[in-house]
Amino acid sequence: MDHIWSPWRYKYITTVSSEPACILCKVFTEGVDEQNWILHRGSLNFVILNLFPYTSGHLMIVPYQHQASLAPLDEPTTTEMIELTKKVQRALENEYHPDGFNIGMNLGQSAGAGISEHIHLHVVPRWTGDANFVSVIGETRVLPEELRTTYERLRKYFSQ
Repeated sequence: MDHIWSPWRYKYITTVSSEPACILCKVFTEGVDEQNWILHRGSLNFVILNLFPYTSGHLMIVPYQHQASLAPLDEPTTTEMIELTKKVQRALENEYHPDGFNIGMNLGQSAGAGISEHIHLHVVPRWTGDANFVSVIGETRVLPEELRTTYERLRKYFSQ
């Protein structure tokens, strides 16, 4: 197996493993949006960069309400979640020009949820011929830009 050094992950890994609190609730309440990669706060949901993206521009829409499932969320929360998803899709289309998107949720640990206790909706831009297969076959993820660059590129779509 190849080794790729990612020292910036150490703080996240040690913080997550040592804290019992929900990381999504934690970043929401800290109030340091740029440091926590929060691009936008809606009335009931926020938009945040994925710390471990599949591709550049991988965002998540997260309800403020701490729920593990979609079913308990009220209609205003889910309506805003979808409206923010549409806004995120338009921003990514304008900035990155992807060929398509993966948009969805993994509910529960057995379904692949990395943070199973707090629901979140992923928006992942995709390109024909992208290197997503490398994650599965080569146990390596290839990303052409750092999170800071992604944040700076997308911030303008949410500051209006």
